[in-house]
Amino acid sequence: MSTKSQTERSAKAAAKRATVGETELRHRVRPGIRAMLDDLMAWHDIEEQAEAIQLLILNAHAAGPDGSAPMLAVPRHEFTPSENVARRLYQAGAAESARLERAES
Repeated sequence: MSTKSQTERSAKAAAKRATVGETELRHRVRPGIRAMLDDLMAWHDIEEQAEAIQLLILNAHAAGPDGSAPMLAVPRHEFTPSENVARRLYQAGAAESARLERAES
């Protein structure tokens, strides 16, 4: 039995991935998202990032359309300006509106 070279092992692994239809997913994230993934992995003793992501996908899918909806809802930050800021925004909008009306006439 001969020892296979790294190239031969890589080729065999690539052929196996192609046979089973495996595809690679890549995703860039900012530090905050990475920290959340690290928290999830620590909470559930998961060491492999790919395993954690795969489990999240499997469990969200198993929850069905209604059950997975909250997991895939885009978090929105609500902004309520103070009265001073609201007044300034209104004044700036009114001034811009008046300027545009003057420009049109």
